[in-house]
Amino acid sequence: MAAFVSSLSPIPSFPDYTGPYKVGTVDVEIAVSELVSPSLAPEGAAGIQTVLFRIFYPAVPESQGKRVTWLPAPQRLHIASYTQFLGAGSTLASILSFLPRHLHWTTIPAHKNATLLNPPSDQPRSRWPTMIFSHGLGGNRNGYSYLAGSLASYGVVVVCPEHRDGSAALSLIRDPKSQNRKSSRQMVPYLRIAHTQTHEAWEARNKQLRIRLWELGLLYEALSAIDGGDEPIISSNLNSTTPESALAQFANTLDILEPGRVIFSGHSFGAATITQLLKSTFYAGHPSLALDSFPSPLFTPSQSSALFAQITPSTPTMLLDMWCFPLLSASTAPLYNLPFPCYSLPNGRGPGGAALLAVESQAFYNWTEHLHAKARILSPSPTCRTKQQQQQQDHETAGHKKPHFFYVASSAHLNQSDFGVLFPWLTKRVFKASQPERVLRLNVRAQLQFLRENGVAVAGTAGGDVVADEARYRGEVEAWRWIDVVGLGGEAGPSELEMQKGETGLEDEVRAEKGEREMQGEMEPSLERGVESVA
Repeated sequence: MAAFVSSLSPIPSFPDYTGPYKVGTVDVEIAVSELVSPSLAPEGAAGIQTVLFRIFYPAVPESQGKRVTWLPAPQRLHIASYTQFLGAGSTLASILSFLPRHLHWTTIPAHKNATLLNPPSDQPRSRWPTMIFSHGLGGNRNGYSYLAGSLASYGVVVVCPEHRDGSAALSLIRDPKSQNRKSSRQMVPYLRIAHTQTHEAWEARNKQLRIRLWELGLLYEALSAIDGGDEPIISSNLNSTTPESALAQFANTLDILEPGRVIFSGHSFGAATITQLLKSTFYAGHPSLALDSFPSPLFTPSQSSALFAQITPSTPTMLLDMWCFPLLSASTAPLYNLPFPCYSLPNGRGPGGAALLAVESQAFYNWTEHLHAKARILSPSPTCRTKQQQQQQDHETAGHKKPHFFYVASSAHLNQSDFGVLFPWLTKRVFKASQPERVLRLNVRAQLQFLRENGVAVAGTAGGDVVADEARYRGEVEAWRWIDVVGLGGEAGPSELEMQKGETGLEDEVRAEKGEREMQGEMEPSLERGVESVA
């Protein structure tokens, strides 16, 4: 009945989270000057004075606090920014006129500043599993609240940063030195970059990646300080709506001290960011990354940093519809050729693909050149393009498990974010995707099963659901399809370095650019396209 009533409401809304725990959330913004960065600040970061993130976490059962609005404040600016991100023109004026009145009331089903639940006493660790999630194009710290809150309802603390590289629809940076922080915020608007196979496009994405990676390094330092009960850092939170006590309660509760325990995840550009973060950090100091062969690395963390110690072959990694273009630039080529950390130990001594989950939408699965490029990135031997080459490498990769690589039938790129749940009409009409809420729930449950199998203690579901989860995880449930990386790679789109060396034909380059342009509408959707599709 509740779902039926909700369907009649003009206000976009979220269903309740399905886990056994209530969910709390806090908003955090800490000055960069308060943190010790594991890397040097990149070009273009001078105006980024803070690191901004939202935390979703398991809360006590009696939590009844205020819910958080999905649109960050000031809402008028964010609505205007989303409108611009969606490329709306004059023909959509009548449709968009209702958004300010209705989205204003849309709330996330999480309680603001709720009391953190104590970890279950029967867990092997007295700390909550902790995950860092990086958003994609047009996202922000609230844009994946259903995914983050769902995992929190099963016992995972999920930290969602908001990147200030121009990939968020809009981000606002507080001035730490200003007495009136609300009125002295710097706007970072969305930066639209051409989806072309050109040096200029790759350089623009490199610049964004440098900022994103630097921010994630700062974020990890902030989390370490919060878990360590660092009072100066905790009290320096610039968000006045989060009392100091709401942040101080996380002291000694996050499972971030033991190497390999933090879960890393992201969507689209965020998944590419996580891939680059893990490789850049794990392989820091690797011979193939010497400055003479790798003159302009995007991120070089200190080998004495907590982040460097954290990332190991056992690090659980979840990549949702990873966008590969940013990983194919000449500046990232040496890292592209190195496998994920999970494959770094020889003779199958590490977890291999068991520590790697990649979920594709139908749209990205159908993108052939991109699928083959991704299969190479996810494989133990990224340099191998053909099945024969992969077989020749078997002696080096013997014993490694294959990655968990799926796609969900009839799903769109937006299905991983809140947009699919809030605006199902958009994903159905524009992207021909069905049941966006169901797809997201399937993905959440697959992620939970993945975490369980990687030794992460999360709450269980009903007996029948556990059986369904395991079957879904093996690709045996309707709408889920397993993808085998073996044999894929031969049709991968060319990298920038391959193009520079003349190792690819003009036909391959034209096909790759055509695919990138066609998929722009999936990553940067235009509501004008939606009007055309129903005209």
